[in-house]
Amino acid sequence: MTTTQPKHSGTDPQSTGLTEMSWDPITRIVGSLGIYTKIDFGTGRVAECHSTSSIFRGYSIFMKGKDPRDAHFITSRICGICGDNHATCSVYNQNMAYGVRPPHLGEWIINLGEAAEYMFDHNIFQENLVGVDYCEKMIAETNPGVLELANRTESPHAAEHGYRRIGDIMRALNPFSGDFYREALQVSRYTREMFCLMEGRHVHPSTLYPGGVGTHATIQLFTDYYARLMRYVEFMKKVVPMHDDLFDFMYEAIPGYEEVGRRRVLLGCWGSLNDPDHCDFTYRNMTHWGRKMFVTPGVVVDGRLVTNDLTEINLGIRILLGHSFYRDWVDQEVFVTHDPLGNPVDQRHPWNQHTIPDPQKRDFDDKYSWTMSPRWFDGTDHLALDTGGGPLARLWSTALSGLVDCGFVKATGHSVEINLPRTALKPEVSFEWRPPVDEQGRPLSNAIERNRARTYFQAYSAGVALHSIEKALAEVRAGNTKTWEKFTVPDEAISCGFTEAVRGVLSHHMVIRGGKIANYHPYPPTPWNGSVRDVYGTPGPYEDAVQNTPIFEENPREKFKGIDIMRAVRSFDPCLPCGVHMYLGDGRAIHTTHTPGGLNAG
Repeated sequence: MTTTQPKHSGTDPQSTGLTEMSWDPITRIVGSLGIYTKIDFGTGRVAECHSTSSIFRGYSIFMKGKDPRDAHFITSRICGICGDNHATCSVYNQNMAYGVRPPHLGEWIINLGEAAEYMFDHNIFQENLVGVDYCEKMIAETNPGVLELANRTESPHAAEHGYRRIGDIMRALNPFSGDFYREALQVSRYTREMFCLMEGRHVHPSTLYPGGVGTHATIQLFTDYYARLMRYVEFMKKVVPMHDDLFDFMYEAIPGYEEVGRRRVLLGCWGSLNDPDHCDFTYRNMTHWGRKMFVTPGVVVDGRLVTNDLTEINLGIRILLGHSFYRDWVDQEVFVTHDPLGNPVDQRHPWNQHTIPDPQKRDFDDKYSWTMSPRWFDGTDHLALDTGGGPLARLWSTALSGLVDCGFVKATGHSVEINLPRTALKPEVSFEWRPPVDEQGRPLSNAIERNRARTYFQAYSAGVALHSIEKALAEVRAGNTKTWEKFTVPDEAISCGFTEAVRGVLSHHMVIRGGKIANYHPYPPTPWNGSVRDVYGTPGPYEDAVQNTPIFEENPREKFKGIDIMRAVRSFDPCLPCGVHMYLGDGRAIHTTHTPGGLNAG
């Protein structure tokens, strides 16, 4: 079992003692992400890092001129992993543009589908992809001393999860041979079934539309979902204490490990899982219904909640180019000067963005990636927000806002409480997630805590699903079975949709003119987390988290695998399909073949 192998480029002549190493591609999900580093093996620290995305993303170009009603079908194909998140965000965007409010039952069904997607995707990534970085075989290859200690260390919560020693947990995570690894694969199957019950098909929903859903809502439908959900609830009662034991052990076994993947706490969450009792999808009420989401939007800086106002969040988004392969659009048309409330809209806001590709040779002193540099402007600084892999930002913003309380999950203002009911084999269980701090009491955003938050957010998603299914069943029993509301497409409109993709913030911005799309820009977590240095020289989150990361791997330089670097990057749940679509300008024939007899000949 090996991690992605580094490419050695020798010693950097400009910086004596620094060794250049790159991991390109990082392939555990998709192979367009590259990490280029300079490592000081003398001090055991990464001195410099650049993150690259090697293939151009062109959806914002070919969306122009399309019928707006096709937007969710098209943008779903941006990604083969989180396509339903794009479809959902596009539908929210269209609801605003068309002025349509779906029936309550339709929104509860969407919540159940998206909650199932969180459960499915976080499970398969955490256990079958990230978990490999902490499995016995990986630890044996990179830190045999740590494995020896793990085999002697008792698990504090063995009674809850069944693994007597930490080494047993690590063996259970071994790919294909580990029992927990195989169990997680089965969990991924039935959580995907849960999604399909609500939205028809995974990952490109077939029953999701502006105005609601086409799902036929019956008691049987929700019973089938509920039976699988309760299996998942029981699974999480095992997973949360197991991961707590594993992650806490890493801190204890390797003093200083909290610095791996650490960066300043700059977190962004756009909120998700709307409450249909409050959400009308109008821009004028967006501040109100945004705060009623079951995942509260927010910007967290240095552990402090700066805002949970979705209107303010929207207006603060800036798309900077920096060191990316694009030309500026300062000389191009401005689509939106003011939002529907009369607030001025910046030219670097997604409503006004133009995507003008400018391919060239990669140069780390100039342009080196197809990823732009989204930032959030707080009135003074352009902040390089990250998503914490999604869950860290979601839980932190929700906890500090203190606005959610639906019985199964509650935000207290300083924590998130998760209450999971009795299941077939386990009693009722409560978990509490608190914003992490280091031993000095400073807010902590690092590789371990991003991964830990992912575990807790799985349980949180199950709690929201339990609430949503109760509300959906109440609608059906009351005879409110309508799931879709008709609408008309206006000749002109500006709109936006906000939600949380699995890996973090997701926004879709649209301008309609003449009944067609004039401008459309989807911004998923990938451009935020994987952004490059901006015009101010500020590195993107991947770059920032890897730079200065200490190296604890026990292998010598000649056999170095870079496991600490890989853990730092993978803690963000990197998923580059949103950056792997090609565009050929006005069209150019690469090769033409004439086959006698037509396409089926031979």
